[in-house]
Amino acid sequence: MLDDKDIQKLIEVFATRDEVATKQDIEELKKDFSNLQTSVDSYAKKADTYFQEMVMLAHKVDKLEKWIHQIAEKVGIKLEQ
Repeated sequence: MLDDKDIQKLIEVFATRDEVATKQDIEELKKDFSNLQTSVDSYAKKADTYFQEMVMLAHKVDKLEKWIHQIAEKVGIKLEQ
């Protein structure tokens, strides 16, 4: 997830209303917006990867739990669910 360093980078990219009103160079504003898009895209990629890993981990845990129940049944141990 985002740590303090990532959040600080996002805050630095945002411009206040006063800053936008005083900027003479529209190219600088476009650059700032591009940096913001890059930051958001980077976060979205990290979040997507994290969620994919969580899905895979859940499948792995389910498989292991199934195996444990099968082993317990074969050795005659009753597990509570």
